[in-house]
Order: sequence, then C-alpha cells, then structure tokens
Amino acid sequence: PTQSQTSSDLIRSISDPEHPLTLEQLAVVSAPQITVTNGGRPHVLVEFTPTIPHCSMATLIAGLSLRVRLLRALPERYKVDIRVKKGTHQSENAVNKQLNDKERVAAALENTHLLGVVQQCLSTADQRGKA
Repeated sequence: PTQSQTSSDLIRSISDPEHPLTLEQLAVVSAPQITVTNGGRPHVLVEFTPTIPHCSMATLIAGLSLRVRLLRALPERYKVDIRVKKGTHQSENAVNKQLNDKERVAAALENTHLLGVVQQCLSTADQRGKA
C-alpha cells in the first residue's frame, strides 16, 4: 500500500462525534483527500469534508481526532497538517487556523470534556481496514 493508503487506514474508522458512523462512512475523509510527501521531513496533509458547511464543534473535534490519531500512530519525524477541504465550510480559514496552531491544539486537548470526546471518536480507530 502507498503511504496515503496507510494514512487512510489509520483514520478511516474514527467515529464522527455526532453520528454512529465513521468519518469514512460519512465521506468526511477518504484516501484521495490525503497527501503524503516524503523528503527531508515527511509530511501528511489531510483535507477533510465536514458533514455540513456550518458544522461548528464537530468540525473541530473531527479535525482534532484526525490530528491526534496520526500524531500517535506515525513516526515523530512526520509533520501533520489537517485542513477543511476548500469551499466545504463557511468558516474554513478560522477552523484551519485552530487545527494547525500547536498551542491551540494543546490547550484544546487539556480540556477534559474535549479530550473525552476525542477519545470517544478514536475508540473505533483500531478497526482500520475492517470498515
């Protein structure tokens, strides 16, 4: 499998925070939305599609879940960027800024409620390849 497929397998079974379905089943994320670049510093870019264009907290939680899953599963040398796919969310710039700001991500993950929701989303992540 390509590195893009491997990354897809890592995240395809993450649960949506508001639905009893995975991000892949909801078409939030799929292999074509993942770009892996090798070189001096390997880089993974995931461009996900929110379920609705005005999705608020769920967008942040889905994005945080994607980031946490990849950071935990990939070797440390990988740079991970998570973005809302262009044109799919009314506040895409603000969401992208939050999801790729290390300090904001760290602060979000210190919030016990948010961390609990992210952990719940990730509870199905080990089912990769079984969707």
